[in-house]
Amino acid sequence: MARWAPDTRERLRAAALSLFEERGYAATTVPDIVDRAGVTRRTFFRHFSDKREVFFDDDEIPQIATRIISEAPRDAHPMQVVTGGLRMLARERFEPRRAEMRFARRVIASEPALRERDLRKQADLRDAIREGFRRRGEDEATAAAIAGVTVEALQAALEAWASEPAGASLTDHLDEVLRRMRALLQSL
Repeated sequence: MARWAPDTRERLRAAALSLFEERGYAATTVPDIVDRAGVTRRTFFRHFSDKREVFFDDDEIPQIATRIISEAPRDAHPMQVVTGGLRMLARERFEPRRAEMRFARRVIASEPALRERDLRKQADLRDAIREGFRRRGEDEATAAAIAGVTVEALQAALEAWASEPAGASLTDHLDEVLRRMRALLQSL
């Protein structure tokens, strides 16, 4: 197979996920993954820092969030920006990969090192959102609240969507989580 094939990252991801499913996460090594994908270890590390990153390669999500916030109309209410951004991420990033996401969430839940990395990625997203809204003129406390609500809504919707065998879209779950959050906050 060509050393610089354009689909190398996806081949590595597919090989890793297949092996994780067959052998389990802990029993799968980087040499196993590269053998399955038909590439070298060096190629693996060009794409991923370690095998945990196979699950967390969407590092661009904080950058996407930053872009969405900065490009939103100046007069848009923060929660309109958040809702639109979450729906876009759901449709474009997560929903096309439902089976993979469901499997990934199960593996992450079973591995302490992966749960830790998942929390780190959530914190990175929270920081990006907070900073994006601070740049839009929100005070620190408001920006932090928006970021916290956004990340918690996304996580709650992802968990509900990933645990459901089929049916409602992630967008539907997001709408439901946000509806429940609004109801809870209005009852204060």
